[in-house]
Amino acid sequence: MDIEEDEMSRQVQVRFVTKLKAPLKAPNTTIAIPSNLTRMGLSTLVNTLLQSEAAEWKHEAFDFLIQGELVRMSLGQFLLAKGITAEKVLEIEYIKAVIPRKEEEPSVHDDWVSAVDGSNPGFILTGCYDALGRVWKGAGICTHILEGHNDAITSVSIIKSKGARSSNDTLVATASKDKSIRLWKFDAEDTLDRPMTIRSFRTLRGHNASVQTIAGQASGDMMCSGSWDCTINLWQTKASEAGGDLVSVKKRKTGGENEESQSEGEAVSSFVGHTQCVSSVVWPEYGTIYSASWDHSIRRWDVETGKDTSNMFCGKVINSIDVGGEGSALIAAGGSDPVLRIWDPRKPGTLAPVFQFSSHSSWISTCKWHDKSWFHLLSASYDGKLMLWDLRTAWPLAVIDSHEDKVLCADWWKGDCVVSGGVDSKLRVSSEISVQ
Repeated sequence: MDIEEDEMSRQVQVRFVTKLKAPLKAPNTTIAIPSNLTRMGLSTLVNTLLQSEAAEWKHEAFDFLIQGELVRMSLGQFLLAKGITAEKVLEIEYIKAVIPRKEEEPSVHDDWVSAVDGSNPGFILTGCYDALGRVWKGAGICTHILEGHNDAITSVSIIKSKGARSSNDTLVATASKDKSIRLWKFDAEDTLDRPMTIRSFRTLRGHNASVQTIAGQASGDMMCSGSWDCTINLWQTKASEAGGDLVSVKKRKTGGENEESQSEGEAVSSFVGHTQCVSSVVWPEYGTIYSASWDHSIRRWDVETGKDTSNMFCGKVINSIDVGGEGSALIAAGGSDPVLRIWDPRKPGTLAPVFQFSSHSSWISTCKWHDKSWFHLLSASYDGKLMLWDLRTAWPLAVIDSHEDKVLCADWWKGDCVVSGGVDSKLRVSSEISVQ
């Protein structure tokens, strides 16, 4: 009790600084504040300062950095834990809190939402256990239904989109438990009164078991896939340069009208090394693919030689990996325990994670870096929660609890939204998240 009273009575001279622009810039003055203030108290104080400058100010949630580290305890406890003296004026940087400020209405599917891709700001791509892919312009606005698989969709990927010269060049891929991958083309700018059902223009076959994961090369010319058959396959995606991978071409008729040509393709090459299901693949660089497996390993592959050049073991089944963060070099992974692990492969001589976050209470299904930040990433779990993380603190910045059951997939969308799907058969959009 004496310690608490001492902390309440102790004053700290501080100056609030920020990189935010007006009207979010507080007066550059030194003030004395109680050392027992927590993040919430500091946020209230900054809002009071901002309101003194603008009478119509609306309350904003803030986070606080001292010497580059986020404050997640009282000010006095933080200074004591970090050995920071309060004898001089303490500079505290404030940033917008990384929390969703709005939950959109759910987009209801007919079965589990097992896959989502938010890499295009114009639409969201989902895959479902009803064997259908869907394209969404926003919450509740479905524009296209991708029909063709005959078993649950396990993974989706936007291969080429608005970077193309015209929006009708949008190319997406879906993978399924039916052992196939399908490629689809559509016009992302279509304005439709009701969803348009489209069929794939190519089916890629070559795996001997369920295809669990797919990822596209940055150019959009190739993609890779991982399967329960323990292999990783590489595929051509450009119809005009498919070369020898086309083994048959078909025309189909429905309702008396010709549909687009249907072609089937074979893998360009296959990588062998994993001993159990390949659960996740990413293709972050032209010549490098990363894969994760239920055999507890993460491997880095040289695309040209097909050899794995790095092999890390974490002792757990791995469900998901992503590469990003500082220098786009950090590897994040989640699997069959509640721990989100992050490795830095640039550090020689160690295979231990550089960060471990353990606030979930069940298996982690997905992890995803924010593509504009060195520090921020998200995780989704079978505990029904999504968590937003910042490498500068061990506690989650926000916990999103909008699902009613296991969360199976998640991604960032438009830079300030999180999209997620799960066993509750809903696509959820958590929006207005400020990531700096």
